[in-house]
Amino acid sequence: MEDLESIYTDIIMEQSMSEHNKHKLKEPYKSEHGHNPSCGDDITLEIKFDGDKIEDLAFTGHGCAISQASTSIMIDLLKGKTKEEALKLIDIFLKMVKREKVDEKELEQIEDARALQNISNMPARVKCAELAWYTMQKLLND
Repeated sequence: MEDLESIYTDIIMEQSMSEHNKHKLKEPYKSEHGHNPSCGDDITLEIKFDGDKIEDLAFTGHGCAISQASTSIMIDLLKGKTKEEALKLIDIFLKMVKREKVDEKELEQIEDARALQNISNMPARVKCAELAWYTMQKLLND
């Protein structure tokens, strides 16, 4: 059986190359641009709501494998969630990558985003993983 670390590495590689969340939305409700000047990661998130629920979410842009995977994983996680649920999940993810206290129950809620947990061991890569999440947080709070 594969160890957890290699499974997580597979998730990151698959998601970084996947195009299923990488496109423009037709008539988005709102969009938000995110940029990481330290490495050049650059994304634009687009969102559609159905009432308070996130009906659709997509991104365009470019960046390293970590930023692209993190963005795609986040989109998969947040589609169908309410704004409040999404903000809670974003908070859990950001605490995790900053090595703040997060319990096992919270980590289970962020599903595949746990694959990025070890990024906290690589400080230079944390900003790559956080970019989409901070951009989404800004999008939902504006």
